[in-house]
Amino acid sequence: MNTYRVYQVDSFTSDKFKGNPAGVVTNAEGLSEYDMQCIARELNNSETVFILPPDDSSHDVKLRYFTPTTEVPSCGHATIAAHYVRAIENQLKSSQVMQKIGIGILPIDIIKNEDYTIWMTQGTIEFSNPLSNKDCHNLLSGLGLTEEDLDERCPIQIVSTGHSKVMIGIKSRTTLNSISPNMSMLIELSKKIGCNGYYVFTFAAPNSDVLTYGRMFAPAIGIPEDPVTGNANGPLGAYLVNYGLVKHDGALFSFKGAQGEAIGRNGIVYVNVKIENDEPVQVIIGGKAVIAFKTQIEL
Repeated sequence: MNTYRVYQVDSFTSDKFKGNPAGVVTNAEGLSEYDMQCIARELNNSETVFILPPDDSSHDVKLRYFTPTTEVPSCGHATIAAHYVRAIENQLKSSQVMQKIGIGILPIDIIKNEDYTIWMTQGTIEFSNPLSNKDCHNLLSGLGLTEEDLDERCPIQIVSTGHSKVMIGIKSRTTLNSISPNMSMLIELSKKIGCNGYYVFTFAAPNSDVLTYGRMFAPAIGIPEDPVTGNANGPLGAYLVNYGLVKHDGALFSFKGAQGEAIGRNGIVYVNVKIENDEPVQVIIGGKAVIAFKTQIEL
């Protein structure tokens, strides 16, 4: 029997029971892929992350991510959670760590003040073609939205920084919070377009502390609604720069994305988009975290 340390961590918040909960197993060496999937299903968070020793000298730590039903290559909130707990367990100072995940080897910046803030460099920015009229029609039907709800400045398009999401801009925060998707329709559409996540967002009022509010639905991978999503707010930053929807200094665009309001799990994602020649070239997301509880599993 081996004993594994298991944490429940709320990411993108400093308040317990807010933000996005992730399971974290900090000493996962020895667990099989089947064990990891079973633990993820048991914890039943949108993602559980398993911290493993490095494969070689190119990185310091290896992470694997599982939803309740499948392994995924990358996850923003679980990454924040994993490195937050790792920093606490190892009493780390401000430092940079190289992590190996499903999309490659990327840096993590750990900033220690009174508590830790974790910054995650995301993967390559990729824009797909805007969705076809037919796919847009099916998407709106699945979300219970109409064309009149859409922000006409925002093409409906798949964007990725490692784990793709469909970007859907709408006009109203009230409409955003009232969405009640047809999950079966979204699952069927995911099979057709090859993207499992749907990020619906709207702009906050002028002079707000945050720039956007959003909701993310991914029923095809066992996540009806994800409370606060790093792999949605990051691509959103690249999307906003790409379409000239925000002002920036030509080198960096920074904003705060709010999510989780509709389901009572408010959280904030910090997003930095590096820019060259007016195009987004790299996305870094950051956030705070808090441990909700710690336990152990014997296997």
